[in-house]
Amino acid sequence: MTGERKIIDAPTTRDATGKACCGHLDMRIAHDGKWFYHGTPIPRKEMVCLFASMLTRRDDGTYWLVTPVEEGMIDVEDVPFLAVEMFTCGSGREMVFSFRTNVDEMITLNGHHPLRVVCDDGNGNTGHPPYLSVRDGLEARLTRSVYYELVALGIEEKIGEERLYGVWSSGIFFPLGRLEELV
Repeated sequence: MTGERKIIDAPTTRDATGKACCGHLDMRIAHDGKWFYHGTPIPRKEMVCLFASMLTRRDDGTYWLVTPVEEGMIDVEDVPFLAVEMFTCGSGREMVFSFRTNVDEMITLNGHHPLRVVCDDGNGNTGHPPYLSVRDGLEARLTRSVYYELVALGIEEKIGEERLYGVWSSGIFFPLGRLEELV
């Protein structure tokens, strides 16, 4: 049978919603925000943005690409997105910070999209840029340059008995650290 191609049906499982579960996909988001498929970088930003729009995070911490008909798990080295640009308006307690991610989503720092500051990663490493909640358990890590811009606009606030350093956005104070630890 020269020239004929044999088609083999791969076993497919379905979840409770009837979606085909493709299992673990050979797709990875590296620490620097680059997306890879079968070990090869995905060069087209439009494709990365499309995949990013389908990305979800489960309660167990796994990341999944979910379409209306199928889903598959992918690997994420840290978080799926980077905050690559910062915008501000207003001043003082009326200031509002917004961030553009590497997949061109605009996120405003507020009660629905707070910062998560990691003081120590458990390995003795400190000084990590904070993370910004993007949506449904997905986060963006502030790039170092964006983090430095944010810190430069921070102010000191006394909250209770603590002297904190942080920023105001959307009427909420977001601490970046305790002044006693930063000095």
